[in-house]
Amino acid sequence: MTAATVAAPADTLRLVLGDQLNPGHSWFATHDDGVVYVLMEVGQETDYVLHHAQKILAIFAAMRDLARQLREAGHRVRYVAIDDASNRQSIPANLEALVAHYGASRLQYQQPDEWRLDAQLRDWGAMQPFAVDCVGSEHFYTTRTEVAEQFKGRKQWLMESFYRRMRARHAVLMDEAGEPEGGQWNFDHDNRKPWPGYPALPPDARPVHDHSVLWATIEAAGVKSFGNPHAAQLRWPLNRAEALAWLDHFIATTLPDFGAYEDAMSTRSERLFHSLLSFALNTKMLGPQEVVQRAEAAYQAGHAPLAAVEGFIRQILGWREYVRGIYWAQMPGYGERNALGHTTPLPQWFWTGQTRMRCMSHAVGQSLDGAYAHHIQRLMVIGNFALLAGLDPAAVHRWYLGVYIDAFEWVELPNTLGMSQFADGGLLATKPYVSSAAYIDRMSDYCKGCAYDRKQRTGDKACPFNALYWDFFLRHQDTLGKNVRIALVYRQLQKMPEAETAAIQAQAQALLGRLDDL
Repeated sequence: MTAATVAAPADTLRLVLGDQLNPGHSWFATHDDGVVYVLMEVGQETDYVLHHAQKILAIFAAMRDLARQLREAGHRVRYVAIDDASNRQSIPANLEALVAHYGASRLQYQQPDEWRLDAQLRDWGAMQPFAVDCVGSEHFYTTRTEVAEQFKGRKQWLMESFYRRMRARHAVLMDEAGEPEGGQWNFDHDNRKPWPGYPALPPDARPVHDHSVLWATIEAAGVKSFGNPHAAQLRWPLNRAEALAWLDHFIATTLPDFGAYEDAMSTRSERLFHSLLSFALNTKMLGPQEVVQRAEAAYQAGHAPLAAVEGFIRQILGWREYVRGIYWAQMPGYGERNALGHTTPLPQWFWTGQTRMRCMSHAVGQSLDGAYAHHIQRLMVIGNFALLAGLDPAAVHRWYLGVYIDAFEWVELPNTLGMSQFADGGLLATKPYVSSAAYIDRMSDYCKGCAYDRKQRTGDKACPFNALYWDFFLRHQDTLGKNVRIALVYRQLQKMPEAETAAIQAQAQALLGRLDDL
């Protein structure tokens, strides 16, 4: 990228983004010395939100691994490292320099999955004197617009109807008569058990990587981050071979118990029976089709029960594709929605995990330590508190996007802003997903040994979730009072003595005034 560097000319540059790490993409099926594959580590991508250290480290390490694989397969690769002197720290600026450097007449890129990158590359490409082409990533079951097309003209979009359509179209868990296996589409009611300590947890057979040198390079380049990098013990699959091995392990040892305990939480395990495949999926080292096929094959072979397999497949074939459709239908501007008018800043312990609430301390602390929490921890502990406390949904979104290793905006934003924070006013979720301490106690061991009493609503020892829960519905009665899915809550409030609701509101206001000290 400098005048002193001489490179063989190339007709075409092909950009590979950090979440497009699929070595099986059709691009790589043939060799052409006139094509150079470009991967780059840039400040533009590390800095648009504050990211967890492991997220930056894992993506960079996985990108470098793909570059190695491509070179070994005989492809030409230009890798722009974060500390390269010629690195402009911007994707368009680097591309302009590289096109000039190679004398290329064409740039190709795979369809980005985040709106900001899609708009940036589209707008930049339209202004270039050379040809700029966008191709598909060859990853998802659906197109960007398919969900919006299915629900065009409807006031309410329902994931369940989308999911059933996908099951039928792709013949997943369908019998010979074209009916769903087991006679029903959804076995969610069978998948809500707390984990009592048995069955035994499967072994963690993920690879262990030492990327201390890369982490030192990242830090020396001035990249800002938070959380524990665990650079010497990074435990995430960083290439397709490792991801496939981990998929095999999950199917063989974990999938049979996934369903029953998918909503359970425990201080004894951060993973329980979850797959930990989302990072490999969202960086495209694995394809959703092959993961679904492997899970279905396990059911057909009698290795895993239908409820577990259906619950797992629903997350991928149903929910994952659905939220992507929501994202592209609602962008740009979806991230600014704030239907409930919440503006409270995040408490400082979102960055430390140091709170006396045992559930929040564990879920936030685990997130900071490992860049991971499973969906119920994200929704019904951290997200639950954020919604009850009226935290700014845009700030909550930025935290989720930064802290989780599998978080890319297309999947994270609808889950956080829509499903978790109800900030889209009910487009994604038909009701706010909030609870008092009772739900957390029923599904976890968090409440045992906590400094707060899960049964008390008021007083110094009362669990903050309890007063905040009832106060949330009192505060938002004008907005939520006519929602039929939470009618029971308002009937209960109507039966409460006025003195009790007043005490609850006073307790809640006191809590909201000292969030940093909870």
